[in-house]
Amino acid sequence: MIRLQLLLLCTSLALLLPLISAAGNQSCGNKGVPYPFGFADGFPIRLKCSAPNITVGGFNVRNITRDWIQIDLPPSCTRPINDTFPLFGSNFALTGRNNFFLKNCSGGINTTGCMVQPDLIQKRYGFRGCRDNGEVNCFPVTKEGFVTKDEIDKSGCQFLFAATTVDRAENGQAESIELNTAELGWWVTGKCACSANADCVNGTATADRGFRCNCRDGFVGDGFGAGRGCVKASSNCNPSNYLNGKCGGTTRIGVLVGGIFAGAILMSIIALVCYCIRRRSTSFRIRKSARRLLSEAAVSSSVTLYPHRDLDRATNGFSEKQRIGTGAYGTVFAGRIGADEWVAVKRIKRFDTDSTDQVMNEIKLLSTVSHPNLVRLLGCCIEKDEQILVYEFMPNGTLAQHLQRERGFGLPWTVRLTIAAETANAIAHLHSVVHPPIYHRDIKSSNILLDYNYNSKVADFGLSRLGTADSDLSLDASHISTAPQGTPGYLDPQYHQNFHLSDKSDVYSFGVVLVEIITAMKAVDFGRPPNEVNLAALAIDRIGRGRLDDITDPFLEPNRDAWTLSSIHKVAELAFRCLAFHRDMRPSMLEVAGELEQIRLSGWAPMEGNIVGSTGSVSSCESTPSRVTGKSVTVETGRTLVVVPMEVVELSRNSPVSVEDPWFSEQSSPSTNSLLGNPVQ
Repeated sequence: MIRLQLLLLCTSLALLLPLISAAGNQSCGNKGVPYPFGFADGFPIRLKCSAPNITVGGFNVRNITRDWIQIDLPPSCTRPINDTFPLFGSNFALTGRNNFFLKNCSGGINTTGCMVQPDLIQKRYGFRGCRDNGEVNCFPVTKEGFVTKDEIDKSGCQFLFAATTVDRAENGQAESIELNTAELGWWVTGKCACSANADCVNGTATADRGFRCNCRDGFVGDGFGAGRGCVKASSNCNPSNYLNGKCGGTTRIGVLVGGIFAGAILMSIIALVCYCIRRRSTSFRIRKSARRLLSEAAVSSSVTLYPHRDLDRATNGFSEKQRIGTGAYGTVFAGRIGADEWVAVKRIKRFDTDSTDQVMNEIKLLSTVSHPNLVRLLGCCIEKDEQILVYEFMPNGTLAQHLQRERGFGLPWTVRLTIAAETANAIAHLHSVVHPPIYHRDIKSSNILLDYNYNSKVADFGLSRLGTADSDLSLDASHISTAPQGTPGYLDPQYHQNFHLSDKSDVYSFGVVLVEIITAMKAVDFGRPPNEVNLAALAIDRIGRGRLDDITDPFLEPNRDAWTLSSIHKVAELAFRCLAFHRDMRPSMLEVAGELEQIRLSGWAPMEGNIVGSTGSVSSCESTPSRVTGKSVTVETGRTLVVVPMEVVELSRNSPVSVEDPWFSEQSSPSTNSLLGNPVQ
């Protein structure tokens, strides 16, 4: 139906546009001409617009009346006689009221009947610019009507020097003379087609070649049925303006144009209505299909399907007072289900293909992956054309909020380091434990949530993608190709350049998060100098030049001990490696997690034994039991098991402050519980 309507609309416009163009193309700059004159195909008498001039046959038009076209024909010594030939057209010709003054004539010309004698013309203009002083002859026209091209051609003269127009009185004497002017009579071919209150003029005035239309007394206009017709004369409008359409009045052409536009508008409205109906129908089918797919994904993933009314009640009608965050794809509200179960309710802004894909992505991934540092998806709701996801509630907001001092005065370094280690461990789990691996694609501080005890939880898996199961086997299998998506400031530059997404893309983003943890600066901040807007670039520059103190968060300055200073520098060095442009130069997330855990554990009391070689042993205090294998150390931190590569441990031994040195700070304990007991506002 919509295609038919659009076809009809296009066909109608194709047929009507020439008429609209013809009806409206009667002006040149600020000059207008009456019908039947115009500047486009479709007008009986076609003129040429060379703004600000109007021309016919190559000569400027001085004036158009209901009888004549007056053109400028100034003196010229070298104007060939055949330059006048274009003035003989199918709808116009030179009239017998013209006197032509010719030069270089081969024979004598009878000058009887010339109202202006040649010697007067010579005295008036002389021969300025002429190479010769040849005689000027007058070519008289004594008959009524029009001159023919053959008559001028047979004069035997080479040049047309000048012309005058003579208006004769009834006795044949000159009543008025216009110099430098030639006059064309005009007509319209065919049968008379005049408007009401107009008379058809033909015969002598047009030499029986066609007709003109003259409005009767008391009426003004062009008089043509296809033009503006004739309207009642108004005392407050100059009659000459009627010819150019500058006075009011309803005419047939006005009705025609109005009808054309009205028809076009009507057709457009019909087409728009049909388009909206079809789009609504298509949207309904898409939403119905999306609801079915989402419901199937939720059921197959054992995710709770919440009724919309329960979530509406839990969030107090999605009240602004309970809004806790707004992102690119949705708004998050705090909700209470039952007596005391708080949840985070994410209401997706749009219901389209992209948003549906992201919701399904989150449902599938979060329902199949379990880790203490990944946010838990509790359920979803697909009702009333809405997509809603329900997560576990994280009362301490996001890491970004704390770093930007939106919640209190900031986090102590030990808490920041623990958050970094836990986050790295969660991402390493996605990359190395889950098969096929999962690439998050949007690691950033605002997607790291904090629970009651400041445990970190990685959230927002809408952009996540599954990697290849054999990513370590070959270069070709080490990435997947996809259009870059993510957050500016965190996006892997090599991924942005070649569309190759890999686990190292998440490593780069996490490197930016590490720099945020050290500096408490935003990843992108246009309030900084132009060369420091991008935090990653700023950090690479400062760390590379050994000027880390320039960007370290001032909040970390008080009571900074040797271990804190050393660990900040170690984390900065790790971040520097994560931010390498080439992905092959970046460590894996498993290595990152291992190094961060070793940095964190280096603040504990000294261990009884030493770590020696790749097959050595580890002795730990009671609170940190560990297990050694041939190539790695497994450390139990109280929250999770972290696998630390032995080569990382060996590197750690050689650091200025190693796991063998005592932990100097007495401000807080390195244990899990006492870390969270620090005063964090």
